[in-house]
Amino acid sequence: MYLSCLWVNVGSDPDHPRPGRLWLRNMYHVHQRLSMAFPTAARKKDDPPFLKPFAPDGSQHVHGPRTEAQAFLFRVDPLPGGRAAILVQSGARPDWEYAFYNAGYLLAGPPEVRPYDPRFAANQRLRFRLLANPVRKVSPRSLDSWGNPFDARWIGKDVPVPAVELHRWLERRAEENRARPGFRLVEVFPPQGGYLFWRKGKEEGPGRRLRSARYEGILEVIDPAHFHNTLVRGIGPAKAFGCGLLSVAPLGR
Repeated sequence: MYLSCLWVNVGSDPDHPRPGRLWLRNMYHVHQRLSMAFPTAARKKDDPPFLKPFAPDGSQHVHGPRTEAQAFLFRVDPLPGGRAAILVQSGARPDWEYAFYNAGYLLAGPPEVRPYDPRFAANQRLRFRLLANPVRKVSPRSLDSWGNPFDARWIGKDVPVPAVELHRWLERRAEENRARPGFRLVEVFPPQGGYLFWRKGKEEGPGRRLRSARYEGILEVIDPAHFHNTLVRGIGPAKAFGCGLLSVAPLGR
């Protein structure tokens, strides 16, 4: 696998934003641009400088299942001073020069790419970071945040998890395979709730939004192989909008 870091050109004045700041306001466009780094051979042959409008071309790295060899996860991380970076974990080495050939102004510097082959051991403790879309499926017995039954039109649909249940939502993800859990949470800082905004194509109006929660803390690896698979697949839904990428680092860094 590979890890990429893209420094976004957000400018220094929020009242006069750079194109990169406007780009981050629509996660659909962010995903589109990142997808351009994994073109099929036919796409590169037909449009070498990537001047034609983006259109899905069946690339397994964009639409295939997430494995060590294909597909990608990403997350936008806010940085001190109002800056922002995009972290991308991919099965194939991305071609960022091709993806940003006609949009280099979105970046504040050259993308950084390095091979990523993490190895884990049982009982190993790691710092982690995750941006997730915590949702729950409504059943006939589900109650909303005020303790009332849901309207029938919500049955079977996903709704945001209440703020008081954000920590438990992540615990359940760690316990998904109770017979062989990949990891357990040791310490979790209070999750930071927020929204991700997106608008598709020429849609009018304010656009759509997804609830998000940013998690940070310490976890302990239980089953290295299962935890590795979790890292590759990501956690939770809305991965096309920048959710699900679990980043880990040794303690002390």
